[in-house]
This record gives sequence, structure tokens and C-alpha cells, in this order.
Amino acid sequence: YSTDFEVHRNWLAITHTLPLSQWYYEETSEWTLDYPPFFAWFEYALSHIAKYFDPQMLVVENLNYTSRATIFFQRLSVIFTDTLFIYAVHECCRCINGKRAAKDILEKPTFILAVLLLWNFGLLIVDHIHFQYNGFLFGLMLLSVARLCQKRYLEGALLFAVLLHFKHIYMYVAPAYGIYLLRSYCFTANNADGSLKWRSFSFLHVTLLGLIVCLVSALSLGPFLVLGQLPQVISRLFPFKRGLCHAYWAPNFWALYNAMDKALTVLGLKCNFLDGTKIPKASMTGGLVQEFQHTVLPSVTPLATLICTFIAILPSVFCLWFKPQGPRGFLQCLVLCALSSFMFGWHVHEKAILLAILPLSLLSIQRAKDAGIYLILATTGHFSLFPLLFTPPELPIKILLMLLFTVYSFSSLKSLFRREKPLLNWLETIYLIQLVPLEIFCEIIFPLTPWKQHFPFVPLLLTSVYCALGITYAWLKLYISVLTERISVRQKAE
Repeated sequence: YSTDFEVHRNWLAITHTLPLSQWYYEETSEWTLDYPPFFAWFEYALSHIAKYFDPQMLVVENLNYTSRATIFFQRLSVIFTDTLFIYAVHECCRCINGKRAAKDILEKPTFILAVLLLWNFGLLIVDHIHFQYNGFLFGLMLLSVARLCQKRYLEGALLFAVLLHFKHIYMYVAPAYGIYLLRSYCFTANNADGSLKWRSFSFLHVTLLGLIVCLVSALSLGPFLVLGQLPQVISRLFPFKRGLCHAYWAPNFWALYNAMDKALTVLGLKCNFLDGTKIPKASMTGGLVQEFQHTVLPSVTPLATLICTFIAILPSVFCLWFKPQGPRGFLQCLVLCALSSFMFGWHVHEKAILLAILPLSLLSIQRAKDAGIYLILATTGHFSLFPLLFTPPELPIKILLMLLFTVYSFSSLKSLFRREKPLLNWLETIYLIQLVPLEIFCEIIFPLTPWKQHFPFVPLLLTSVYCALGITYAWLKLYISVLTERISVRQKAE
């Protein structure tokens, strides 16, 4: 079973058995509570149902405890909480104007969007095979997006504020929410050219947004502030000592950076430019969660990743402020913020790519360009999740599910935009096709070679680096598309 079963079992035990004052101090298990307080209360609520299935799962000292009843409850809890995700998808589909004509319901944009979201391959394997509660959390995010698209700004702001206190990874997209709410809700009117009408600024609206943020934060963090434990909670939420990369490298810029450092190290040793006795073995390819130093390239600090992320996000936020383009502009900024944070963030998890793929689904049914970018990002991002399912029985399952979703994505979007030029060019098509031989090598050929014993991390490295190329390309292509679109709109206005 996935280690996340034990992670969440331990959190059920902590919140059920221990007083609030010990939740963020308990260290019996290595899987300490490191999610915000709302998620801890969520686990607390689940624990009162879990005790009727198997009370032994709620004993903190029962490390790595598994039973059929425990696994059944955990699986059932994910399925039950996914009802929020289903409702959120329904609300997102209501936001689609449906102007594109379709003879068959299967070709309607709303139907395609519903399938792309509800049967998303990445979310399916991460939640229902690997085991997590991402569907419930993405349900909150998509519902907040739907409310903003419906101009129900306070509801959208409330939902997102609550979401941040369930899982702080959604801070990645907070700039998009903040700028869009300020631009569209706090300024109640624009000039004829689309620029801000400063006199329309509403202090009441700003105050209401501020109250929502403060009240939600007080409800979440207030008890720990009273107990004097806020620094401890913050240290759990932001464990910078875990290192630049996760145990399995997320396919982002730092994967390419690490691979380049490793390649330069090997070259330096062969050419006698480096002293092999002073280089730690497998310092960053051992699959460990720890801090490490690069050998040739400069080592990266948390501050450096923060600066890189800020610089990467800035153009998208700038575009949203000066040329908002309504909900479409908000979605573009949201996806770019998610991708930029994924590309340059500190200790990014590979599963964070879903934070960009799911909202991009909403854009993919609106324009052929966005559909092409979606196909590249979704195919590459989903493939990068393959190592999460590493046992032999899971191999045919993940391949079949990936094929079904990918075939549907390509066929449905191609049908939707059949009157326009091809969604992918020949180079993009070749890149995606090469994922097939990569998978064959990593899953079938490599385990049969003697390299398996000496270099077990090679398949992960190859998958991460190759997928990082595709995700970086999709990020750049989307950025260029957004900037080009904004320039075009400005030229037409002039």
C-alpha cells in the first residue's frame, strides 16, 4: 500500500486521541501532521466515523497498522468526499456559454469538460489508487472558480480562503485570486478603453474581503495562537529542511538543473577536473528527502526559489491587472501561477502538476491553442505520475487508464476543433510518442539489466527529466499565447 495510507491513519489517530495542544508536536510516527488546521479538523471529524470500522486504527502507537476495515474506511472516505468535486464540476460546466454548436451531446463542450475533470487520470490514480483527498480539495478550488465566473465574488473568496487553510499548496494560485478580486470586485467600473476608473474603488468591498480572510484565518489559526503554538504550526507547514526536491523529483526546472549538475559532475570526474573522494555518492539521486549540495552548479536556497517563482509569476499577474479579459483572463493567470510555482518552487511534489492541469481543462474547450497546450501538459504531467504506482500488478492498470483518458482527450478535443488547424505540430507529436519507448525501457527493459542494482534511481531520473522538458515547453507556450493575446487585444482597442 501507499505510504499515504499510514500518513492519514496516523493523522486520524493524532486528532482523535490527543488534545489540540499536542497535534502539531506529536512525533511518534515519521509522518507528522503537516497540513493546516482545517485539514486536521477534517481528520478529527473522520476519526469519529472511523472508530466504528476499526478502533485500532486510532491508536497513535499502532505504526503501519493496516486491516481490511481500515483500508475500506479510507477508500470509502475518499469516494464520499468526492461528491463535492462532482458538484464543483457541475457548477463549472454551467459557466461555459456553449456557443459552439454540436450535433451530438458527446461533442458538446460542457460534456467534454465534465469528462476531462471527472475522469481525470492523474486525480484518479493519486486519490483512488495511491490514496489522498485531492478530489475534495480540488472541488473547493473549482467551486471557488465557478463562483468567481458567476460574479459571486464573496462566495468565491470565502471558498478559497477556506481552501488555503485545508492545504497550503494552493498558495501557488493565491496571486491570481487576489489580483482578480481586487480588479473585478473592488473596482466596480472601468473606462471605455478597459483601464481602471479609480473613482470606482469600493472601500466597502475591500473591507468585506478583508473580513473574510481575517475571520477564516482566526477560526483556523486562532486556537493555536492562544496556545502560543503558531510558530510550531508554521514550522510544520513550511519544512524547508526537506530539501530542494522531493524524494521523487517533480518534473520541473530543478529536475533539469539537478540533471545538468549530475552530468557535469560525471564529465568532470572523467576529465579529472573534480576529485571523486570529495563528492558524496548519490547526493541527490538516492531518493531521499533531505538537503543536499550541488557539485558543479551553485546550490539552490529556499530564497532563490522564491525569487525565481516571483519573477515567473509577475508577467501573468501584470496581464491580469492591466488587461483582465474577465474570467478567461483569471483562468489563464491561475494556470500560469500554478505552473510557475511548480516549475520553480521549493520541494515541489510531483502531484502538484494537477493544480495546473485541472483548471486548464476549462480553457481547453474554448480555444484550439489552449486545447493543444492542454494535451501536451496533461499527457506529460500524467505520465510523470507513473512512478507513484510501482508494483507489477499496478502496471497494466495505470497504462490502461492512461490510454483511455489520453485517447478520449485527443479525440474529443480534435472533434471539437475539427474545423481549425491541427492541435499539435509534428515536433510536439513526436515528443509525446516518445513517451511510449521511455515507459517500455523504464518498466520492462531496465529491471532486467545489471544497472538495476547499481543505479536504481535511473528510471525516475529519466522520467522526471523527459517530462520536465514537455512541461517547461507547455509553460512557455502558454505564456507566449497569453502575452500575444493581450497585445492583440490592446492593438485592436487602439
